[in-house]
Amino acid sequence: MSQEIRNLEPKALWNKFADLNAVPRPSKKEERVIEFMKNFGNSLGLETFEDEIRNVIIRKPATVGMENRKPIVLQGHLDMVHQKNSDTVFDFDKQGIDMYVDGDWVRARGTTLGADNGLGVAMIMAILESKTIKHPAIEALFTIDEETGMTGALNLKGGILKGEILLNMDTEEDDEIDIGCAGGIDVTATREYHEEETPEDSVGYTITVKGLNGGHSGMDIHKGLGNANKIMNRLLFDAFENFGLQVSEINGGSLRNAIPRESVAKVIVAGMYDEAYIFDMQEIINDIKTEYKTTEPNLTIEIVKCDLPKKVMDLGVQEGILRSIYAAHNGVYRMSADMEDLVETSNNVARVIIKDGEISISCLTRSSVETSKFDLANALRSAFELCGCEVNLAGSYPGWTPNVKSEILDLLVKIYEKQNNEKPKVVACHAGLECGILGTNYPDMDMISFGPTIQGAHSPDERASIASSQKFWKFVLEILENIPVK
Repeated sequence: MSQEIRNLEPKALWNKFADLNAVPRPSKKEERVIEFMKNFGNSLGLETFEDEIRNVIIRKPATVGMENRKPIVLQGHLDMVHQKNSDTVFDFDKQGIDMYVDGDWVRARGTTLGADNGLGVAMIMAILESKTIKHPAIEALFTIDEETGMTGALNLKGGILKGEILLNMDTEEDDEIDIGCAGGIDVTATREYHEEETPEDSVGYTITVKGLNGGHSGMDIHKGLGNANKIMNRLLFDAFENFGLQVSEINGGSLRNAIPRESVAKVIVAGMYDEAYIFDMQEIINDIKTEYKTTEPNLTIEIVKCDLPKKVMDLGVQEGILRSIYAAHNGVYRMSADMEDLVETSNNVARVIIKDGEISISCLTRSSVETSKFDLANALRSAFELCGCEVNLAGSYPGWTPNVKSEILDLLVKIYEKQNNEKPKVVACHAGLECGILGTNYPDMDMISFGPTIQGAHSPDERASIASSQKFWKFVLEILENIPVK
């Protein structure tokens, strides 16, 4: 990794981020970063332990003169979304992130950067290590598997934390202070199907949808971005209707919380329709590109001949699944009636795998209203059950209800105004912050979420603003100095 990252200001923050990003830490594979964080806490001589689910907690006493202030929890998640471009050779299990500076941005070469939530974690590490920053008693809470299951937050027991105020550092716009967020639920549809021998006189094709921006399935869901799975299904549906196309396999999307950027399908059409199929598809491709010319200028759809697959889907099941995916809601389902411009409920058709007689479709449904979350989940369930799928609803976690009368909110607003000569935006977000979950076992804890500007999270376009990180650093230090007295 370039030394240029470590030379950025504030050095305390960027050096900790560089240290963290040298450790492989994809979601569900946090063993190495857990050990890294425990070694870090122990090296400082601080009380360091992990709970039953393997969250890491590090305690640091108040600095001199701050002993009478309310104890605080500084919280961030250790895992990162592991996405890479298809042409990037990278092993998230073995390699640290390759970062570089691009103007005001820090980026990664061909992969997610891990600033979500690595910069928040790095900030907490810098505070724990510092001998000059003034602060009350601190409990640093580093949770695991936030990105794919909220596992750490969901399994943190009550009574472990002593703090009265929680500062979550996972918000991605530096002029926003978050006081609420959406909950979520995983919707997974599966079924088996019979494979048939490929008819004679068929022609094989590989269809590739790529070049999409992708992004965060919560924060970016309202931006009109393309979903590779929905675009692919549109192509398949049309060709099935007009030319009897048959599917051999589909591999689309990646993670539930990432808007799908790529999808690849292997298909066949009868030789007699070969030219007509290509002509018709080109028209549809042009139409789709025109629809997405503003939000997805780099969208590419390729249809190239390939070796003839040996097996294809049973036509009855194929018709059903294509119709179900078409019917499955993707994107914004309902806007909030209570907070302007806030997405209340949405769904991301995240992953479509059809191969070797098995179908698996994965969605992440989000909502700040529990009843609306289950309403949409049931709508999706209905769409998939109509084609014979078994549908599993799992991993439900609650949203975070806004508290506009929060003591810590008042403090942050005052400090932000003083430092920046303008009011911050006090908002709720359509992402899964851990505050709502943690609040179930710590209902009296005053919680707030904020952070530096990060764009393109959950995609290889992820980038962190250097100037914003400096602003974030200054903001946090003054907050710590002004935590209310007990």
